[in-house]
Amino acid sequence: MPIRLFLLLLTLGLSSSLTNTAFAQFGGPPGGGPGGPGFGNNDRQKKEFTGVADDTPKGNGKLTGVLIDSTSGKPVEFATIALISTKTNKPVDGTTSDAKGAFAMSKLAPGDYRLQYSFIGYKNTDSKPFTIGKGTEINMGSVKLAADVRTLGEVNVVGQAAMIEEKVDRLVFNADRDLTSKGGDASDVLKRVPMLSVDLDGNVSLRGSSNIRVLINNKPSTIVAANVADALKQIPSDMIKTVEVITSPSAKYDAEGAAGIINIVTKKNTLHGLTLNVDAGAGLRASNLGLNGSYRQGKLGITLGGFGRAMYNRSSSTLDQTTTVGTQLQRTSQQASSFDKPVFGQYTLGFDYDLAKDQSLSANVRFGTRNFVQQQTQLTNAYLGDALLYMTNRDVNRKDLSNSVDMNLDYVRTFKPQQEWTISTQYSRTGLVNNFYADLLNQAGSLTGRQQNINNNTNQEITFQSDYQTPIRKNQLLEFGGKAIMRQVNSAYEYLIGTGESALLKDPNNPAGTLNYNQNIGAGYVSYTYVTPNKYTFKVGTRYEYTGIQATQSTEQQAARQLAIPDYANLVPSINVSKTLAGGTTVKAAYNRRIQRPGLQQLNPNPNYANPQMVMVGNPTLRPELTDNVELSYSSTIKRTYINASVFGRLTNNAISQIRIPSDTLAGGIITTFQNIGVQRTAGANIFFNTTLTPKWTLNGGIDGYYVYMQGQTPDATGRSITINNSGISLGGRLMSQLTLNKGWSAQLFSFFRGPNPQLQGTMGGFYMYSLGVRKDLANKRGSIGIAGENFVGNGVTMRTTLNSPLLSQVNVNHLYNSNVKVTFTYRIGKMTYEENRRKGKSINNDDVKGDGGSDAGAQSAPASGGRPR
Repeated sequence: MPIRLFLLLLTLGLSSSLTNTAFAQFGGPPGGGPGGPGFGNNDRQKKEFTGVADDTPKGNGKLTGVLIDSTSGKPVEFATIALISTKTNKPVDGTTSDAKGAFAMSKLAPGDYRLQYSFIGYKNTDSKPFTIGKGTEINMGSVKLAADVRTLGEVNVVGQAAMIEEKVDRLVFNADRDLTSKGGDASDVLKRVPMLSVDLDGNVSLRGSSNIRVLINNKPSTIVAANVADALKQIPSDMIKTVEVITSPSAKYDAEGAAGIINIVTKKNTLHGLTLNVDAGAGLRASNLGLNGSYRQGKLGITLGGFGRAMYNRSSSTLDQTTTVGTQLQRTSQQASSFDKPVFGQYTLGFDYDLAKDQSLSANVRFGTRNFVQQQTQLTNAYLGDALLYMTNRDVNRKDLSNSVDMNLDYVRTFKPQQEWTISTQYSRTGLVNNFYADLLNQAGSLTGRQQNINNNTNQEITFQSDYQTPIRKNQLLEFGGKAIMRQVNSAYEYLIGTGESALLKDPNNPAGTLNYNQNIGAGYVSYTYVTPNKYTFKVGTRYEYTGIQATQSTEQQAARQLAIPDYANLVPSINVSKTLAGGTTVKAAYNRRIQRPGLQQLNPNPNYANPQMVMVGNPTLRPELTDNVELSYSSTIKRTYINASVFGRLTNNAISQIRIPSDTLAGGIITTFQNIGVQRTAGANIFFNTTLTPKWTLNGGIDGYYVYMQGQTPDATGRSITINNSGISLGGRLMSQLTLNKGWSAQLFSFFRGPNPQLQGTMGGFYMYSLGVRKDLANKRGSIGIAGENFVGNGVTMRTTLNSPLLSQVNVNHLYNSNVKVTFTYRIGKMTYEENRRKGKSINNDDVKGDGGSDAGAQSAPASGGRPR
């Protein structure tokens, strides 16, 4: 944006903030006077500007009424009410609704009139003509305003909002209508969201890319930064209201998340009174219990909640691997079986308080815990040519433990509709323990040796953020703000070994080490939205981010050394354009540039030998990657069917790629690490539909696919780095049907599949899932009881993953016994009354850290026989 234009817009915005008018919202009164809404008389003793002349004829007539939302029944505040003469068809007077939706006009001259009601997000509504006589008092009663299909920068899918809503930069999935995910966690919900894919380990990808950022109520969490899959298991599905898939984030969002952002919005209580909700479930693979209480009275609201989930699952895998050793081939085969016993929990305490009519303060504390325990047996045979090299038998106990705390304090000052200033602070910390203990056995089952890895990690963030937005006239919005993030990542690890029953001692071949990684980010942004009279919406902006890094690494054999990681600065633009056509059809186009910083998993230098055949070690010298995204989409509602189709493209340079090389130890395993050596080009398309077959039966689903080309480097037999590439197509789809029956009964069917995903050095196998659920609402809808089954036919799901390079080839078959049947129960105790006009709070969102899985197309599924570092 040119400097002069920016200064002009800023001046106009600040000027409008000083004007006490109720018409500085988008979609102001029809026939607004000169100067437009928001630039009326600033004299507080005079009548608010209404877009009509001051010399309007006066009388003693009076009008009153109340505006309410036709769907929720809640009052519509700050709406415009224009009194229009039926003779001239011009406004002669006007007013706005108050905080309770009420409006009144007095001193009205006799004549024939009609009222026109207007407000952003609602259709303009005209009353029937009426006549005002001398001394007439008319009560218009409760006037219902229906939602418009178009608001500033967003399009709501009329008649389909029960499942899907589409906005200018995102798609919203209303998870509270999902039956079969009851009693599950966030990963169960995300499996049903268009454009998302969740593998059997809970790793999430968007349009084939795992480079995404997951937020919870627009806020980050260090546990999500450490491991997205495990974080999702801590969020109960029953508490999720919506899932927002933001494919084209505006400049207001952090520049991180190459493919986009996923925002999980939990249910918030906006009622008066005291209540307690109980959610419970029991199943073959998981059981859960949740208690959530809420108290709200007057200006104060308090919420307290707790949730726990225990899971249990068995899996098995086979691995066949061939490695080039000089001129000979080494072949390794492994059979493994696992029994997982994870336990997850989260506890929350929050309050909000209205300091004044236009000011609010909110604070939240969230504590999360994870206790993932896995017992695993590994039987491995290795051959060099035809000769048996060795046989091993390992019993491994893995413990991935974590505790996290997120605390935030937010202040919101509202000057008038669409004009507000927010200040947000947040402290987030996660402690991670990733240990394993292995017994080495001979063929007779006798103990021959032991091994232990101790790895303690911490991830801490402190964030300060301030944002301001203001309308400019009736069809423009200016947003700007700044942000500072101070992040610390630390890892300490050591290895111990022993022989037989002897005491464990430090392993000289694996010296203990530490990593201290400090990252400071400063950012500023400006965003401008403009809606043209012919229904074009332009949202353009740019964001500047400067990142400074200081990192040191040390081992017992090497003193602390400074890592050569340069500071970097990035200017990331974003453009979103949408056009509303006749019949509710919308066409959208978008471009944005995104940054992907390495996450804790990719930085952690601890080599994890829980399975010597599949070792993972991070690279603390990783630099960020940059991605350019383009998108074109079309959506329309045809009779009772909503259709959304889009095509997209991504170009990533300096990509953080997984590199797999043979280990130089006798075990002959594969080491997976990360390097900035990749190039990715992705092009794809997706289509989604939602149709109402009958008033009580809906069907929705879709299919998506993409083509990806990847290029990187890997060592050859001589030790030199050579360039390799791979390309391929991946397809996926889903289908869901919901049926509402009589007497509170309802049913739902869901199915999903994902085909094989190409990766730089091979292909990750495809998978599928399906579920069927039935629910019965209790009396007065105070609760419900349901039963659901998942993958209940057959004996689980099998994934086949292949890996190929000049030095090695590997086939890993992972079988997950994930059949499940669960019973769910919910009940609400207490009595609440609806609270009107609660202000929407603002908070921090640090969408800026790359998750594990590298930048390959789709996250690498960790086999049952391998451990992932946390």
